[in-house]
Amino acid sequence: MSIRAVVWDVDDTLFDYTTADRAGMRRHLVTEGLLDGYSTVEQALAHWRAVTDQQWARFAAGEVSFEDQRRDRVRVFLGDRLSDDEADAWFLRYRTHYEAAWALFPDVLPALDALAASHRHAVLSNSSLHVQDHKLRTLGVHDRFETVLCAAELGVSKPEARAFLAACEALGLAPHQVAYVGDHPEIDGRGAADAGLLSVWIDRTGAHTCAAAPAGPHRITSLAELPALLGADTRFGAPSTFG
Repeated sequence: MSIRAVVWDVDDTLFDYTTADRAGMRRHLVTEGLLDGYSTVEQALAHWRAVTDQQWARFAAGEVSFEDQRRDRVRVFLGDRLSDDEADAWFLRYRTHYEAAWALFPDVLPALDALAASHRHAVLSNSSLHVQDHKLRTLGVHDRFETVLCAAELGVSKPEARAFLAACEALGLAPHQVAYVGDHPEIDGRGAADAGLLSVWIDRTGAHTCAAAPAGPHRITSLAELPALLGADTRFGAPSTFG
């Protein structure tokens, strides 16, 4: 196996999206006075996450634009027929709180440092270039990647093979020369494997048992395991436990 490049997912792989989203929405709900309609904060956050997943699936399926899925998240969550401008304004107020909580996972910079000399790096995300470009710059890692590809501009989303193959084409490499690292077992893990890439599924929480893991992807629980898996020199000093 000769892997020459690593293509990365962003949200919940490099960037701790779940924590930032929960913290940002919690603060936003307090500021907007919207918690009275829920028994607990957790109930409100679970509702937001369920609506987000639902609307994101519509975008990934090509049913709505990136901007419209975001507006519909707001409308469905509030149960209110807001205009586009009203929905955009509400989301912008939430985003202020959300961005204040942005952070990389602690193992990201050590992994990127360990692989900097041995592998090329790119991003493939089921988001928009505007969103992820801003995010990577804010987090201070944009310059680590040769190219950033996103579904909104590509016109195709993971787990479609065409999305992964577009990343390989941008790097000028064959799929078997590229590894893909992502947090979702199906969208990232199985999708990349089916497209012919070395698929690395990062299961940080360990919530999925090995028996439930999809066939194809290598499962890791920390990016500290990645250099050994790719055959690169590592500064972590820990053996790989992928399976």
